[in-house]
Amino acid sequence: MDLDERPRPTGNLASQLASESLDPLSQDELGERIRLLELEIMRTVAHRDRASAHRAAADALFRSPPDGSPR
Repeated sequence: MDLDERPRPTGNLASQLASESLDPLSQDELGERIRLLELEIMRTVAHRDRASAHRAAADALFRSPPDGSPR
């Protein structure tokens, strides 16, 4: 099963991560955690930017012309 096909967990994952104890993790494990979190941040930012561009394109398509005349 691909990661995208799994059921989406409920709750706020960022809050769950923030409440996890980091004490048992080694420096290597902390470095890997940081690397994975940075990748997730980049993925989230890219998705946000694509959604914003999609919204801007839709707004431009359906926006009335500035002079008020019909298209």
